[in-house]
Amino acid sequence: MTLVAAPARLSTAAATFEADFAARLHWSADTDAAIEQRVADILADVQKRGDAAVLEYTARFDGLSAPNMAALELTQADFKAAFDAIPQAQRDALQAAAKRVRSYHEAQKKASGESWSYRDEDGTLLGQKVTPLDRVGIYVPGGKAAYPSSLLMNAIPAHVAGVQEIIMVVPTPVRGSVATGGTGEGTSTKGERNELVLAAAYVAGVTRAFTIGGAQAVAALAYGTATVPKVDKITGPGNAYVASAKKRVFGTVGIDMIAGPSEILVLADGTTPPDWVAMDLFSQAEHDELAQSILLCPDAAYLDAVQREIDRLLPTMPRAEIIAKSLTGRGALILTKDMEEACAISNRIAPEHLEVSSTDPHRWEPLLRHAGAIFLGAYTSESLGDYCAGPNHVLPTSGTARFSSPLGVYDFQKRSSIIEVSEAGAQVLGTIAAELAYGEGLQAHAQAAEMRLKAGVKPR
Repeated sequence: MTLVAAPARLSTAAATFEADFAARLHWSADTDAAIEQRVADILADVQKRGDAAVLEYTARFDGLSAPNMAALELTQADFKAAFDAIPQAQRDALQAAAKRVRSYHEAQKKASGESWSYRDEDGTLLGQKVTPLDRVGIYVPGGKAAYPSSLLMNAIPAHVAGVQEIIMVVPTPVRGSVATGGTGEGTSTKGERNELVLAAAYVAGVTRAFTIGGAQAVAALAYGTATVPKVDKITGPGNAYVASAKKRVFGTVGIDMIAGPSEILVLADGTTPPDWVAMDLFSQAEHDELAQSILLCPDAAYLDAVQREIDRLLPTMPRAEIIAKSLTGRGALILTKDMEEACAISNRIAPEHLEVSSTDPHRWEPLLRHAGAIFLGAYTSESLGDYCAGPNHVLPTSGTARFSSPLGVYDFQKRSSIIEVSEAGAQVLGTIAAELAYGEGLQAHAQAAEMRLKAGVKPR
């Protein structure tokens, strides 16, 4: 059977554009009710029974049986052994990527992550104290779906922020388990460990790691067990069960975000080789059938050329079937009036990844207000940002770039306000505060401020 990737061909000049455009963008974040109930049950069970529940679910879902949680813990020696075992080219790539990611986040910390203070004219000290979280948990997909790059992007900014303990959970399902499409009746104590992920843990400086996954791993991190320490925040991607669990434990712990399907939007002026753009669209479409790849361009002939390259290149791709379903179901090639209109539509979409594939990308960048990451120029493929450019690849999806930001050092810090009022300052601020407090009917607030106004009264 010949695969066909047929992204919708839309034109902003068409009378039906708004309806067609809305239909193409539509995606529901609602989780299946059965998944929600199952996750709720798992969370409650882990909160009640701790390690015993985690061991039971790990055996059931990953086919990974173990006598205790210690048998599921990875050590620093495991990380080092994995690093030593992978090819030299992979070691070099991991270290080069980690160096760039670390450099970027160190610059980010200097720009926005430092404590500050000042004294006003009456000597009152005002400021902000920035401190790191004590302990964070990182969820890393494991088994066949392994993402060492995500580990780097989550662990390194946490380190740069000053987090002392980074706890990784990574499922290592036994072949034939539920997690890999089987029965879940495995008996091995060693699942499918991905050496590149463990090597990345070595490079990124993960503190502890457990070979557990799913909602039970999120629960263990959120509530703590006899073996798995309770964390302050959980970050990292996962399946529908992981996403549902993260939503449910938010408030007990912090979370990074609830990610939707991957997205790429390319703004093209028609000067980039069309096969480059076709492959960039593939780069997100290959994630899964719900991923979205959209091209905006004012040149109809260029859209035709990109479609021809899609047709030519698709059969060469190992994940051709997924790409075809993604592009046909959610992809679009949109003809715009001009590049200004393309930028306006991009702001409406607020994409996760936004490529400005133009000879003069800086002309258009000021018009772009909403995107997780903006990739400027024909040579800046989104894939470089995914792996090694330096900025974080954990980005807001599904239009949430309108109000949220990429994962960064600031996600692993919190801010405390600093206030030290001088005696002279209390005379000014006390009068203001008392007036407002009386207006709100809060007498103790008002009198607490007024007591500092009494002449001659000083603390012992």
